[in-house]
Amino acid sequence: MATFFGCGYSPVAPGSVGSAAALAIAVVIERWAHWPPWSFALLAAIVTAPAIWAAGVTARETGRKDPSIVVIDEVIGQWLSLAGAGRLNWKSYLAAFFLFRLFDIWKPPPVRNLEALPGGLGINADDLMAGVYAAAVLWLGSYLGWY
Repeated sequence: MATFFGCGYSPVAPGSVGSAAALAIAVVIERWAHWPPWSFALLAAIVTAPAIWAAGVTARETGRKDPSIVVIDEVIGQWLSLAGAGRLNWKSYLAAFFLFRLFDIWKPPPVRNLEALPGGLGINADDLMAGVYAAAVLWLGSYLGWY
């Protein structure tokens, strides 16, 4: 679970690979089940507790505070970012991906501070906050008619 079906083992940009996989799953779910954007916040919430557990176990087993193979945090953050979209289309998916990756890498306050939380909670909390920031910008973009 922590590697999200092996995405975390990507030799190049495992976090981006995990985010892209989360988007691919979101596209399939939205097209097949017609989920509205807010549903992805619910999905992220459902997966958060198991993600914290899996990330914590993986960190403990590898002896690293935030192992790069753990990408479930990117998955839930990416899904949370989609919740801010006014509608889901190729533009909003692309914007959600880039905005989430921007906030996840840049880590504006308090995103970076959340990494200091212990174990799997710290691994996941910063990505959840990055997802909130991305969702807020997506919502604003929808409100302003950008997509």
